[in-house]
Amino acid sequence: MTWTVWLSLLAACVVISFTPGAGAINTMSNALAQGWRRSLWGVLGQQAALIVHVVIVAAGVGLLVARSPLLFEIIRYAGAAYLIYLGIRLIVAKPDPQSMERIGRAREGAWSIFRRGFWVNLLNPKAIVFFLAFVPQFVRLDRDPLPQYLVLVGTVIVVDVLVMWFFFAAAAKPFRRFTRDARGLRILNSIFGSLFIAVAALLLLVH
Repeated sequence: MTWTVWLSLLAACVVISFTPGAGAINTMSNALAQGWRRSLWGVLGQQAALIVHVVIVAAGVGLLVARSPLLFEIIRYAGAAYLIYLGIRLIVAKPDPQSMERIGRAREGAWSIFRRGFWVNLLNPKAIVFFLAFVPQFVRLDRDPLPQYLVLVGTVIVVDVLVMWFFFAAAAKPFRRFTRDARGLRILNSIFGSLFIAVAALLLLVH
């Protein structure tokens, strides 16, 4: 991969990562509930899903998903259902002051945060179709594909981690004072729960 192609890839990754979506909402929600440092586990989960998406495209399965309306719809509805589940769970959650830490939030396991980030990104069929269109722009078939895929995946992950953790997670910091009491936490949970449901609606309605 030449420097010109890589710089184009870098620019594309930056634009894509800054585009708000379920991953950004999940990152900000984690940062509010668990703190900036622990939100990294969710970001890493989202990166694991991105790796799976690229592998799916490289293996040719992405083309199958793109050409199979039934398979695409199954994944699309599964992804929307999971986002709705996350949204409803946030909205109906009742913070227990006795179980909240001194900074006003209950501690969640790293694996749980990682797993949620993974499924948020994985259950998005549009991501598979997107990578199906995105990857061929930067991978030349007349050259060894493995180094090219490694550079592509590495660039995508580094850029997305930096944007998610240092922009979206950091952007949630000013609002963390609302998590110090049960009422403020309920309000924030309702806001982010509604955003998850809104993203699910877009996933279902926008084709």
